[in-house]
Amino acid sequence: MTTPQARAGLPEDEVRASAPKGQAAVGSQTLSRGIRILEVLAEAGGPLAIDEVAAQLGVHRSVAYRLIRTLEAHGLVQRGASGQLSLGVGLAALASRVEVDLRAIVVPELTRASEDLGLTCFVALQEDAECVTFASVEPPRAVAVVAQRPGTRHSLTRGASGRAVLAALSDDLWPVDSESGIGSEDLKHEVERVRGRGWAESTDEVIPGLGAVAVPLALPDGRAASVAALFVGPPVGAGGIAERLHEVVAGVRHALGESEPGYLLTLPGSYTIRNQRL
Repeated sequence: MTTPQARAGLPEDEVRASAPKGQAAVGSQTLSRGIRILEVLAEAGGPLAIDEVAAQLGVHRSVAYRLIRTLEAHGLVQRGASGQLSLGVGLAALASRVEVDLRAIVVPELTRASEDLGLTCFVALQEDAECVTFASVEPPRAVAVVAQRPGTRHSLTRGASGRAVLAALSDDLWPVDSESGIGSEDLKHEVERVRGRGWAESTDEVIPGLGAVAVPLALPDGRAASVAALFVGPPVGAGGIAERLHEVVAGVRHALGESEPGYLLTLPGSYTIRNQRL
């Protein structure tokens, strides 16, 4: 049967690719599946069998096998002695060239904040309608540590980190995604509240039992981000945690060469910092 794509002279895989996590994607289905394999392996926390990868993708084992062989050839996936799959060292070479300056700046700031607060601290960046963990640091001497792996993602409408990202964006720059609730009046009111007091807080929204406090971070290059602290249970002393996170924001922006103030955020206790709202 001739498909509309074939009649239009397009390759069969240049179709609406199956997109994970509810995202719509247009482009190469083969490329989308290959990237999804990398995401599956990154999220697994350990090696996976080919059958497990195929099940995650919702494809036949032979399809997954062909994709994996291509990724292996480029060093992006590696196969252990037992035949199980994990991310390849080629990804490290690629990652070393991505956001080197920003990572080198935020990690020391997060490390100091994590030590001061005794909490896991992380920076999240906006990616379309999602909030993606960019860098994370765990406290060195904590009895119980909550891990937040880089690459972890969730909707901008969920959690303190997501709403803090939205607070760093002017409303007209919010992504269009009616399914997630972005643009709803309730969310707009909540984000205005975040802007007014300078931080967002949440409990049980992303992971049951975990709470977070997050502050907006508007990067000088125009991207929206947030700095957050993660812990077990509801936020205790959220204002104090937010003050320390705002120090991270100030340090990051200063290191990136942003010296001119945008708008003022005044926190309880006359703690005033300068930030920029796009």
